Amino acid sequence: MHDELIAQAQAWLTEDPDPETRTELARLIDAKDHTELAAHFSGTLQFGTAGLRGELGAGPMRMNSSVVIRAAAGLAAYLKKQGHRDGLVVIGYDARHKSYDFARDTAAVMTGAGLRAAVLPRPLPTPVLAFAIRHLGAVAGVEVTASHNPPRDNGYKVYLGDGSQIVPPADIDIAAEIAAVPSLTTVRRPTEGWDTLDDSVLDAYLARTDAVLAKDSPRTARTVYTAMHGVGRDVLLAAFARAGFPEPALVTEQADPDPDFPTVAFPNPEEPGAMDLAFATARATTPAPDLIIANDPDADRCAVAVRDGQDGADWRMLRGDEVGALLAAHLVRRGATGTFAESIVSSSLLGRIAEKAGLPHVETLTGFKWIARAEGLRYGYEEALGYCVDPDGVRDKDGITAALLITELASQLKEEGRTLLDLLDDLAVEHGLHATDQLSVRVEDLSLITAAMRRLREQPPTELAGLPIIRTDDLTRGTDTLPPTDGLRYTLEGARVIVRPSGTEPKLKCYLEVVVPVATHAGLPEARAQATALLESIKRDLSTAAGI
Repeated sequence: MHDELIAQAQAWLTEDPDPETRTELARLIDAKDHTELAAHFSGTLQFGTAGLRGELGAGPMRMNSSVVIRAAAGLAAYLKKQGHRDGLVVIGYDARHKSYDFARDTAAVMTGAGLRAAVLPRPLPTPVLAFAIRHLGAVAGVEVTASHNPPRDNGYKVYLGDGSQIVPPADIDIAAEIAAVPSLTTVRRPTEGWDTLDDSVLDAYLARTDAVLAKDSPRTARTVYTAMHGVGRDVLLAAFARAGFPEPALVTEQADPDPDFPTVAFPNPEEPGAMDLAFATARATTPAPDLIIANDPDADRCAVAVRDGQDGADWRMLRGDEVGALLAAHLVRRGATGTFAESIVSSSLLGRIAEKAGLPHVETLTGFKWIARAEGLRYGYEEALGYCVDPDGVRDKDGITAALLITELASQLKEEGRTLLDLLDDLAVEHGLHATDQLSVRVEDLSLITAAMRRLREQPPTELAGLPIIRTDDLTRGTDTLPPTDGLRYTLEGARVIVRPSGTEPKLKCYLEVVVPVATHAGLPEARAQATALLESIKRDLSTAAGI
């Protein structure tokens, strides 16, 4: 077994084109570190949510040039089999470790395969790449990013020519082509021949951002902005300047791209502590800002925080579901038509808003690769801070245009002497208080997630928080409207729970929602207290049932 592992590692070493991972792997082989070698060679990174994602390092279970070259060769072979023999593939990248290297590797492989390749001019937000695909008439796009994952991770996100992330069967077919690459020596990788784009694509994207705002709408809301050490700052500031909003006050400690993300444990606005510097900046800024905007490192997500508390001195993050409902209500008020779509783990409030407005509403599987494909899409969101507010421009979540739209709404409310929280109160009275929460468990050992899902299937709970479960859906079987996925959905009286393994991180994620009827604004405090108690009780019971 150990001899086989060493032989596998040595074979990989002979092909590895990156001196850094070659050195790492040679050291592990020389040390006969079988435990670490097994972690690097226990399988291969699999296409998950639209592509690959994993820790940087040597071997097939890590993100490295060898893995990227194989992935690019598989994608190129797939595209050629689809008839795109000389089609354009546009490639973007963020500011993480190795991102530019992987983008260059991809461009070389595409060029060597006879396709045309064009690389964005520098690290830019993922939505710019998603926009560029359709803007340039590309047959595919690749974004090198690990989004909000830890610093040692990187990833490889694949889009096809419609500007949407890949879904089955394309991902399965591409994975088969990757597996069919016999050796890196068979993959042609010229050192030139691809284009490096100028700023015209970015300029076209920025011109498009104007389309999300209503003509002559108020532009008075003041913001604090953090790029979370990512690539969003310059593009967001340019978009805000074009729109005529006050220039955002920057969280300077997090404004510059930095692949080590030194001020946060995880560069994800949802993680505890990630927004602390933004809150501190907001408290120190005069005049006082109306809201805080945060992007994740590749700027496809948008987080929003608002002043709260008796004197407005405190700040709190809005949940993704709250922002999703606010943007929907704003678009309805502006007379938007078309389909409102969301993932199944997002709040059912969107359906209520759409129904009252007489608009189509669709639930999809988790991820924008599904949301973006909703027929007649006008607006889509998922609770993990992802919003698509201009599907004709970007068929993916876009943290820049979402920031513009929520700031327009805050400006409009400000002119009326109201706030985003006031509008949330109105929606609760109109449609019932929809309160959501999440139980998220990060694991080192992925088998713990498998064991928890198996336990829930073999010993299903019959009630949570004293509420009987009136329906259980095992989503592996699919439904009338959803293709199969690994997940469980529990419907309770006035509540809903969905349990699923994360597609991008080693986490088991449980999404909870309770709906409490409320007749008047005066009843909101009691309704919120009731909802909070119910959510906490559901969390405890679900944790016990899953053994986590």
